[in-house]
Amino acid sequence: QVQLVESGGGLVQPGGSLRLSCAASGFTFDGYGIAWFRQAPGKEREGVTCIASSDGTTYYADSVKGRFTITGDYAQNTVYLQMDSLKPEDTAVYYCNAWIDWGSREDEYWGQGTQVTVSS
Repeated sequence: QVQLVESGGGLVQPGGSLRLSCAASGFTFDGYGIAWFRQAPGKEREGVTCIASSDGTTYYADSVKGRFTITGDYAQNTVYLQMDSLKPEDTAVYYCNAWIDWGSREDEYWGQGTQVTVSS
């Protein structure tokens, strides 16, 4: 089956760190862009970071720049999100997304999400 599975979420104190994983099955990340989104209650889903598997190009939202790092281990079909210096406003459900633009059509997959809670 084609799916993305996130893991690594949990409860952490402000200033702490978490490492999220996004594992793909049923397809490979080759040629795909992979992104992390997050959604807090009452807020719209927002893009956090993304990486191009083809050349490693990355993007970070201003709110997480310098604190979060996205990396890919494509031999293991896994993308990671290292989150450092966490703030309460980082609390959200984090979702993994993978997409590819074939020109004539796009393929896109979403994971189920993993909860990250930053609280004292």
